[in-house]
Amino acid sequence: MDWRIYWAPAAALLSAPAVQAQPVGYQETLRLAALEQPALQAREAQIEARRQTAEAADELPDPRLTAGLMNLPVTGPEALDPTGQMMTMLQLGVEQEIPNLAKRHAQTGIAEADVSLARAELAHAEHMARLGAGRAWIALAFAQRRLALADQTLGQLRELVPVARSAVASGSARPAKSLEIRRALLEIEDARTRIEAEREAAQARLQRYVAVEAPVAEGAAPPAEIDAARLRATLEHNPEFLLAGAAVGRAQAATDRARADKRPDFAIGVGYGLRDGQYGDVFSVMGSVTLPLFSGRRQDPRIRAAQAEEAAARAQRDDRLRELEAQFEADLAAWRSAYRQWQRAEEELLPLARERADLERASFAAGRAELLDVVEAMTALAILRLDILEREAATVEAAATLRLTYTEHRP
Repeated sequence: MDWRIYWAPAAALLSAPAVQAQPVGYQETLRLAALEQPALQAREAQIEARRQTAEAADELPDPRLTAGLMNLPVTGPEALDPTGQMMTMLQLGVEQEIPNLAKRHAQTGIAEADVSLARAELAHAEHMARLGAGRAWIALAFAQRRLALADQTLGQLRELVPVARSAVASGSARPAKSLEIRRALLEIEDARTRIEAEREAAQARLQRYVAVEAPVAEGAAPPAEIDAARLRATLEHNPEFLLAGAAVGRAQAATDRARADKRPDFAIGVGYGLRDGQYGDVFSVMGSVTLPLFSGRRQDPRIRAAQAEEAAARAQRDDRLRELEAQFEADLAAWRSAYRQWQRAEEELLPLARERADLERASFAAGRAELLDVVEAMTALAILRLDILEREAATVEAAATLRLTYTEHRP
């Protein structure tokens, strides 16, 4: 058998350059989440594009150059002779359309509303990036803590393996005792495998928002407590509600634009006519005005449509506020539930499990308990501590979600 087949992949892994872990704190994560994000860069470019459009919104349309042959006879003895009649000329001119002032102001209003909408979309995108990055950091931080706890427990259980073997060798314990220790080790190892997968998933989610290779959560986690009254007072400053308000402003501007169509527009043109030398050239000035005489079939339906869109935008904004209020109460209830479960396990279940483990160790040292009892107590304590860390992570994440969603973007 050619063992090189099996050693080659392992050698490649050993020779590959190790990715150096890069520590990152919670506040730094929130700061980096608002920088160098492709989605945010796209929103910023959109704002610049709409701002440039707004600068030209109030400008008059481009003038129109006109040219043509006028009054050319097509019948009679002078047919198709451009010099046969006095009225025949080659005319060159310039025309300028002048939309009514209300329409020009409405066009500016639409452009400015588009800029405001783009800014609201950018704020919302930043809000979602910070929220996603903060939650990913918390998941990574607690996965690291749980992984360290699992490793510590595995080390403590492995120290009991030689004790079990000595007891079996001396005849004071049955051979099945060593198998029970192995079963406990496998249980913790299974938990460690799941936690390791959760850590890798959290790292991947964090890298979505922070350009850091192999990120490692560093520093203290955000607090698990919140100020519910203060959070509730900030709902109308939520980026999602502000985005809905910007949509209302855009709809209002569109309604003003539709109303402006009922006012007449103007145009003016000047022309210079080139004729045969014996007749002399001519100069012309012309003006025109639109006549919105049939507004009932033209402008009025468009006005009503714009008003309906505006009413829809207002209703959606009000509905979004109700949705935010309901979501806030649901998030608050989830935080309360997670906090109570964490505190109950921390204050009631953990002392009992520790006391049991201590008593079993003391009894085993005094010869009144078996090694299996100690192993079971230590395993139960380790599983409980892992569960408590998971409950704490859920509490901290729920609190951070509330703060990031309803507080940190308040203007």
